[in-house]
Amino acid sequence: MRAAWCNESAFRQELALCGLLLPLAWWIGQGPVEWILLVGSCLLVLIVELINSAIESVVDRIGTEHHELSGRAKDIGSAAVMLALFLAGFTWVLLAWQKFLG
Repeated sequence: MRAAWCNESAFRQELALCGLLLPLAWWIGQGPVEWILLVGSCLLVLIVELINSAIESVVDRIGTEHHELSGRAKDIGSAAVMLALFLAGFTWVLLAWQKFLG
């Protein structure tokens, strides 16, 4: 966690966003299932970002020259983060919509 905090700006940004959203989860969530969906989606983003950062570090350790497989590994890791962010966003929007408009 410390290495990610010190070296990965995306991790710091996502952790800050989770820090802002988690208190809102208690307010938006209407019961333990909704609360765990909100909190879990935030934690999933952080977990996937940590894995992506690890992949990028290993690829960078192997060499700095461009290689198709290295680029592919980094792109796939980034795509996983994007999907986790989409899932979190969808979860938060849907449950907030339900609370305020449903």
